[in-house]
Amino acid sequence: MDSITQAVLGAGVQAALLGRWQGRKALVYGAMLGTLPDLDVVIDYGDAVARMTYHRGFSHSLFVLTGAALLIAWLARRWRPHPGYSGTRLFLTVWLVLTTHTLLDSFTSYGTQLFWPLDTPPVAWSSIFIIDPLYTLPLLAAVLVTGISGFAEGRQRWHYWALGLSSLYLAFTLAGKQMAESRVLHALDRQGITPERLFSTPTPFNALLWRVLVLDGEQYHEALVGWFDRQPPHLQPLPRGTAWRTHLQDSPQHARLEWFTQGVLRYDRIDDQLVVTDLRLGMTGYHPFRFALAEWRDGDWQPIRWVERQSSLRGDAERLGQLLTRIWQPHTPVPLGEWAAELER
Repeated sequence: MDSITQAVLGAGVQAALLGRWQGRKALVYGAMLGTLPDLDVVIDYGDAVARMTYHRGFSHSLFVLTGAALLIAWLARRWRPHPGYSGTRLFLTVWLVLTTHTLLDSFTSYGTQLFWPLDTPPVAWSSIFIIDPLYTLPLLAAVLVTGISGFAEGRQRWHYWALGLSSLYLAFTLAGKQMAESRVLHALDRQGITPERLFSTPTPFNALLWRVLVLDGEQYHEALVGWFDRQPPHLQPLPRGTAWRTHLQDSPQHARLEWFTQGVLRYDRIDDQLVVTDLRLGMTGYHPFRFALAEWRDGDWQPIRWVERQSSLRGDAERLGQLLTRIWQPHTPVPLGEWAAELER
């Protein structure tokens, strides 16, 4: 999730558990700890694929963060002891501030390596967009209230309510994901299509309209499914270009991407380059992670050793407006085929 959300989540957790004793300092400490796992962005992992796939790695591991919480709690008790609460309560608070960060990240589509260093695929429950105001606003409101008025008269209860509301919203996003996938699976069954893989994720800034991708060999189908839809979802067939994948067998970056995205990729030849697109993130036709992994040279496809991130097509306000209108007016035409065709240029 975005840094503001992670900061107010960390502040809310710390305020709920230690605000009675720490006062407004709990908001500051919690916000700082809540953004700590994302400091791995300052590490130079290598090329663009490495930077993408190693982010949310060791710094988001539940194992590493448990050790970090023990160390932080021990140092705090040694140098700044407080008689009002126990070391166990302090450790639990720090641990929850750190781990709720990584668990919330796991609800997005990006991929979080919760169990590093185990060689397991990144966790991506993909039920919430990376920025969702409905999740953030209750947490932000509670931080503003206690930040301005303090913690007298049990005002830390604002944080109990805010954390409860945001957690209920997460549950709602999971229900939306189940709804969208169920409707698409029924549509696939009627058409006699057996999917290779199905992936769903909310459209930008909301959990009411969903993108559902169905991988089907050389093509994939994309559908928009909303809570207010009355008609079965329309499955838009799109080229996936998997035939180009055979030319990337010697590319370690491609192997890393396949592992990280669990194969939700699209392949396009653009001029003399093979461009691979992570379809999970962004919106149709606008995907922020695209990489040229091979180039035609000396009569053959040669892997590119140092991969740079391709400049992404910009997701304009008009397209975003169409998607938002589609939530409330299910018959609004959304030209998914035209948008996706721009990936070929």
